[in-house]
Amino acid sequence: MKSYRDLDVYKLAYRLAIDVHKMTMQLPKYELYELGSQIRRSTKSIKDNIVEGYGRKRYKNEFVKFLVYAHASCDEAMSQLEMISELHFEDTPLTQLMEEYDKLSRMLYKFLQYVEESWRDDK
Repeated sequence: MKSYRDLDVYKLAYRLAIDVHKMTMQLPKYELYELGSQIRRSTKSIKDNIVEGYGRKRYKNEFVKFLVYAHASCDEAMSQLEMISELHFEDTPLTQLMEEYDKLSRMLYKFLQYVEESWRDDK
């Protein structure tokens, strides 16, 4: 791995952050700065924490810490997606997006386990 851009978990987090950003632009104006802003921040935080952790990959504990942050932000995003779907997309729920975030959560968890169990501080 030469870059965080080579990580499948980063690629998915990045693509989903773009998808969520576009979805929030369909929300009513009064939600753009309420739920819309909050979910945009949490989804972008996932990819950003992966990047920051990877930048500190030489120090396993730092890498793990930022992957935990990414996973927590993913949980937050999933909770917000459920609420947005129920409140504003009742006719066409955000099922696909929620399934993708569930997949991302599992990928983050597995990657976190890998780093905890196999990562050496000198990488």
